[in-house]
Amino acid sequence: MTIKRKDVTQRKKKEKPCIIFQPEEDDDTQSCADDSPTALKKSCTENGSCSLCTSHQPTISDLLNDEDLLYMMRIKLDPSHPTVKNWRNFASKWGMTYDELCFLEQKQQSPTLEFLLRNSDRTVEQLIDLCKLYQRVDIEKILQKWVEKEWPKRGHEAYQKNI
Repeated sequence: MTIKRKDVTQRKKKEKPCIIFQPEEDDDTQSCADDSPTALKKSCTENGSCSLCTSHQPTISDLLNDEDLLYMMRIKLDPSHPTVKNWRNFASKWGMTYDELCFLEQKQQSPTLEFLLRNSDRTVEQLIDLCKLYQRVDIEKILQKWVEKEWPKRGHEAYQKNI
């Protein structure tokens, strides 16, 4: 079977090339027919707003890199107090069994840190919802502040490396 020159030419016309429009002064958006990793990385490094970065929500694994935040969370969630909801309530709500809870209490490591490590794939938003459920406004405020101020600095850099 021979391919006629006319068929090849028609096929090339049908293919969509990647077109990057020159942004206007107030517009940082780019449109590309093909969102290849190379194109996304280029967009990300140029203006910090590729589609992957803007849609990526911070996860608990992202906040595990912030020692100050972890320290504050351990101070607030590690202590056992009869009337204050702590790491045990959070862990139980997310499916840890009684035996697992007892095991974590016996470990040298902070039970709050262990709870966060085991749930590192969940979003920070889910953790904030848990704080709301147990009326832990103190922790909710800390997490909201981190999402608004620290995540854009830390999260974007770490995520960009993975593109």
